[in-house]
Amino acid sequence: MTKLRIIVGGMVGQFPLGGVAWDYFHYVLAFHELGHEVYYHEDTNTWPYNPSIRQPSADGVYNARFIQSFFEKHAPELSDRWHYRLLQDRCFGMSKQAFDDIARGADLYLNVSGVCRLPESLSSRCRRVFLDSDPGYNQFGLQELLDTEGPDAKRYVEVARDHDVHLTYAENIGHPDCQLPDCGIRWIPTRPVVTLGNWKSGLQTPPDHRQSLTTVMTLDLSKEPKRLHYRGVDYFDKRVEFERFIGLPRRVPGISLVLAIGNNNDQTIRPLQENGWEVTDAHDASLTPEAYQEFIFKSLGEWSIAKNVYAATNSGWFSCRTCCYLASGRPAVVQDTSWSRYIPSGSGVFAFRTMEQAVAGLESVARDPVKEGKNAYEIAREYLAADRVIDPMLQAVFASEAGSERE
Repeated sequence: MTKLRIIVGGMVGQFPLGGVAWDYFHYVLAFHELGHEVYYHEDTNTWPYNPSIRQPSADGVYNARFIQSFFEKHAPELSDRWHYRLLQDRCFGMSKQAFDDIARGADLYLNVSGVCRLPESLSSRCRRVFLDSDPGYNQFGLQELLDTEGPDAKRYVEVARDHDVHLTYAENIGHPDCQLPDCGIRWIPTRPVVTLGNWKSGLQTPPDHRQSLTTVMTLDLSKEPKRLHYRGVDYFDKRVEFERFIGLPRRVPGISLVLAIGNNNDQTIRPLQENGWEVTDAHDASLTPEAYQEFIFKSLGEWSIAKNVYAATNSGWFSCRTCCYLASGRPAVVQDTSWSRYIPSGSGVFAFRTMEQAVAGLESVARDPVKEGKNAYEIAREYLAADRVIDPMLQAVFASEAGSERE
């Protein structure tokens, strides 16, 4: 494909954590790897968070330095190709004028998660692309607004009409068993991308039996799970799915399972430890992009569940975090959302829906972690690498006239 000028919109400055950085910056790195001219842009009009003090940032300086440090360490060629706008008031990285000059010549603006305000300086020929990374919340929310025609329907206008193309991690959308509505939008399925070169250090130290299977997640057992109600059905976050597997460590004696969570209240920690889980602090594991990598590199592999809304709708969603484990040569045992129809399960990555399937997957990893680690990398190379994800995405984005994706 012709080399393009591409701008990626994200929310790394808003939440400067290691996992968030890799979720969004993988797109910047992947486009760069494939030879495109790429820039990062952030304008969420939201006050940012400073994880070093676990409070909102006073001035955005920590957040801007986090972005700058990432590119200096992981893609020096891009260290002057980012623009972070804080609350419409202050710009970091590129000046507003310099960024606007770039934006006027852009071929594609990829709004990952739809979190950024679209730059006004984009030309009419620029393809504006919305990437739904949180399936269920977007589709149910948009459909409800359409059904009620309420005052919040402006969100539908922003998402559905201000973008020309709509991508989604719900890779199973449109299939008979997928419960997600299309909201009158033509959703183009895709999946997360990972740049393999950034994770090669993990391959140099293969997993072994002395390590733990880990994950990083949000989990709070002290509160009622977050509920999403749609047409008579309740959907939830991760808590209800995790509670189905809270007794898993007792089923796999000799296999260590570690949860890195950001909640340290006793009502969460105590039941986890009583059921055999080891618990560590998610902020420490993800304070920087490098800390996040190190946490994964020191793991035997990953065990994790999905949000209930992803699994219950058979969305086909696959985790950005799991991509990082696989690219590091770390096998994964992760809950099936119907992703196993599109990424093969049973070697390197294991899908489960039941306790018995979760146990079997963990035992397979523990039995031969080196072999499963090699298989994990092969899955990442064949199904998640830049050329496997980005090239088909761009072909789909430019396959039809702008605006024709909306029905």
